[in-house]
Amino acid sequence: MEINDATEVLASLAQATRLEIFRRLVRQGPEGLAVGEIGSALSLAPATLSFHLNSLRHAGLVDPRRDGRQIFYVARYETISELMGFLMENCCQGHPEACAFLGKDSLVQCG
Repeated sequence: MEINDATEVLASLAQATRLEIFRRLVRQGPEGLAVGEIGSALSLAPATLSFHLNSLRHAGLVDPRRDGRQIFYVARYETISELMGFLMENCCQGHPEACAFLGKDSLVQCG
């Protein structure tokens, strides 16, 4: 991930409604949530919800999926994984103990 991509992802998540939408989608898993369910859960007007979903989609954090007449949104786990890797790629600077909080199964490799 490049710095401009990371900035775009962080900027999209730096808003309470979008962060809540993304967290709900992460919890929901690969089946995602229907747009109507998201709007109802957060008491959002359709235009407001559309605005926030478009921001998340543009940042690469969610993907829409049509199922009949409904549109579902699914979190893109790979984007958040790439962001975490980008943020932590130089965390240890030769001191692996500094990254012990990540755990042995972490995707981030200290070097």
